Amino acid sequence: MEKLVNPKDIVEKSKKYNLHSWSAQRHLNPKVMMRAEGIFFWDENGKQSYDMSSQLVNMNIGHGNKKVIKAIQEQVAKLPYAAPGFATDVKSQLAEMVIDIAPDNMGKVFFTLGGSEANENAIKIAKMYTGRHKIFSRYRSYHGSTYGSANLTGEPRRYASEPGIPGFIKFFDPYTYQTPIQFSSEEEASKFFVDRLREQVIYEGRDQVAAIVLETITGSNGVIIPPKGYMQGVRQICDDYGIMMVCDEVMAGWGRTGEWFAINNYNVKPDIITFAKGITCGYAPLGGTIVSKEIAEHFDDNVLYCGLTYSGHPLGCAAGIATIEVYKELNLIEKAKDQGKILGELLEDLKEKHPSVGDVRYIGLFSAIELVKNRETHEPLVPYGMDLEKLMPKILGMLKEGGFNTYSHENCIIIAPPLIITEEQLKEAMKIMDGVLDEVDIMIR
Repeated sequence: MEKLVNPKDIVEKSKKYNLHSWSAQRHLNPKVMMRAEGIFFWDENGKQSYDMSSQLVNMNIGHGNKKVIKAIQEQVAKLPYAAPGFATDVKSQLAEMVIDIAPDNMGKVFFTLGGSEANENAIKIAKMYTGRHKIFSRYRSYHGSTYGSANLTGEPRRYASEPGIPGFIKFFDPYTYQTPIQFSSEEEASKFFVDRLREQVIYEGRDQVAAIVLETITGSNGVIIPPKGYMQGVRQICDDYGIMMVCDEVMAGWGRTGEWFAINNYNVKPDIITFAKGITCGYAPLGGTIVSKEIAEHFDDNVLYCGLTYSGHPLGCAAGIATIEVYKELNLIEKAKDQGKILGELLEDLKEKHPSVGDVRYIGLFSAIELVKNRETHEPLVPYGMDLEKLMPKILGMLKEGGFNTYSHENCIIIAPPLIITEEQLKEAMKIMDGVLDEVDIMIR
């Protein structure tokens, strides 16, 4: 078959034969990514763009890392595949590396191909371990699009999977910016939301709840950072009622917040952690479900009813080993923390300057800008689920035209560049954002 080299042919065949995610297909006109290096990529017209969302918040080490590429090449020549029932050197080594990095109560890891599968298996493990059937998760969450993870998801992308699976219960995030209550402190806000959650758990039957699942930092739904005391409060509810605390670290893990796992920012130890994305930074598909030592011991004598053809795939594991080594060699975890302080200052400057910026939220190199019509009332730029004028796609288009590639959700623009970004690159990219926000300010007049 003839290799496609003409960008026009690539787009035409993509539209003809590919189904594209989360889109009505008729009017799509996707850009062609021709090549990428570091924090940049280039389209079919040779236009260079800053990858300011790390694609889907997964290219933490940037594009074109030669160490990871070499590891994949060597592995495919040695052993491209082994059924998951076999032990392999790369699967064993990577599992040990993951457990060494994870909180010290963690015992074993079950490898998957991505975040959705990691969360699917977390649900099953929590149910098997506790013998209970109800699963709590938050409304402003995204945990995946397979059937179980879609029911775990709280935001509108779950709708296509409804009527849902019995036993999935939703609760509200500690989204203080859009909560119509003026809290005197973060601790007061935490107490309010934790108390509401505790009451809901009691009314659902505390002995029927297997797990409370939450993104440690809510990701695509606005980078909602839990107020002080919130994570400890959720942990206490779980301890009081024998419920598994499951932290989805698919986006927030692997240095994104300046820690290996975001939960390390809160001195809390969950029972289960799910991960993907930054473990291989997109160089090969891989995810996983980490379980505590107690849960791991339970399955010494009880059957683990989890299995995937590609669990612990050698190419993904080889990529994962090399990626963790890159994090360490380049000191990217600490760099994310340092660069995050610079990003935070830049975001606060934008908030001060632009009346269209209602709130900025950031931790490490994980951040969001929330756009509003009115800063006094916090009125969103776009009513929930009603972007009739397609303002957010227009704003994203302006950013992309300027060479700043990212994505949005509702009224929030995500900013999560690769952890290798330099201070100079960060400042140059944010100048593009500054210019576009000048135009947004005009829109709200």
